[in-house]
Amino acid sequence: MHIEAIELRQIELPFITPFATSGWREDANHSILVRVLAEGAEGWGEAPLGSGPWYNEETQASAWVIACTHLAPMLLAADLTRPEDVDAVYAKVRGNRMARAGFEFAVWDLFGRLQNQSLSSMLGGTRSTVEVGVSVGVQPDLDTLLQVVDGYVNAGYQRVKLKIKPGWDLEPTRLVRTTWPDLRLQVDANSIYTLADAAHLAQLDAYDLLLIEQPLAHDDIIDHAKLQRQLKTPICLDESIVSPEHARWALELNACGVINVKPSRVGGLNAARQIHDLAAAASIPVWCGGMLETGIGRAVNVALASLPNFTLPGDISASNRYFTRDLITTPFGLNPDSTLSVLSGPGNGIVVDGDLLEAITRTKVVLTAKT
Repeated sequence: MHIEAIELRQIELPFITPFATSGWREDANHSILVRVLAEGAEGWGEAPLGSGPWYNEETQASAWVIACTHLAPMLLAADLTRPEDVDAVYAKVRGNRMARAGFEFAVWDLFGRLQNQSLSSMLGGTRSTVEVGVSVGVQPDLDTLLQVVDGYVNAGYQRVKLKIKPGWDLEPTRLVRTTWPDLRLQVDANSIYTLADAAHLAQLDAYDLLLIEQPLAHDDIIDHAKLQRQLKTPICLDESIVSPEHARWALELNACGVINVKPSRVGGLNAARQIHDLAAAASIPVWCGGMLETGIGRAVNVALASLPNFTLPGDISASNRYFTRDLITTPFGLNPDSTLSVLSGPGNGIVVDGDLLEAITRTKVVLTAKT
């Protein structure tokens, strides 16, 4: 199959409230949306990029150049027999994994719609619902933190992740744990600590956490292995795992007890599934992280999280956690048991809200195959 046309859009969709981590703040979704067309069908993908190079090296602006100049023309020139073929198309492209993932997601969606298969079934999913939690950014003060967490607990979320940083770690965690003794609780440092903070981080062992996510450098595996030996709480690697190879290295070094799999971070669903399989073989659980995606990207994450080794709740909360109005006509809603439903329609199962799409599009380009 040959892709006949590719439509790319830069969007800006404001969040209900800004999202603050230990190192940056996001006020809106700045994704690049990818729409591919072939054989009378379309497929949608989302590259969930930030406004600046804070989570990784990619931004909406830099990825736009790569997408228009290289990735789209390469895909238009390719002959595809299955979605996994996109990996070979981009084999010589270094980095730019989020940009690449947007195209790969769109191709998976296209094949699913043409073959009348859901994305979950194509990937080997085994669940009709997936457990989810909510991520709580750094708050202005402790009272606000308690109010925010209370709102999410009352909304039905049974797992909460707290963003932490030096000066905002032990006391917020202690306060949330003592207020909700039975809450499934974890923390995320977004690479703000060093190995010299090991004794300080070990104090978090007292709070019965599911995991401590990415405490050390964004590209580190070796020091995380050293730190894990000093902690009782499992370390979860996020930013460090950008490919199946990185996952293998981390598992061989015992650098973590959990892996956060974000399909956009690793370049797409094929790589994400490989990481899932590697971790399963090592008896290491995985969970699906989110990048504050619209419903287009959330549908991909939910489908991936239906695979059997995703045994911890994912950061793929309901649409109303992020947006007043999501970009899909049927937003994701939280079920009473703190789950989201896996979509069963062809491909990723979503329908794009065309009116909202036009309103939030900042730049649009259409590229066609050479005849």
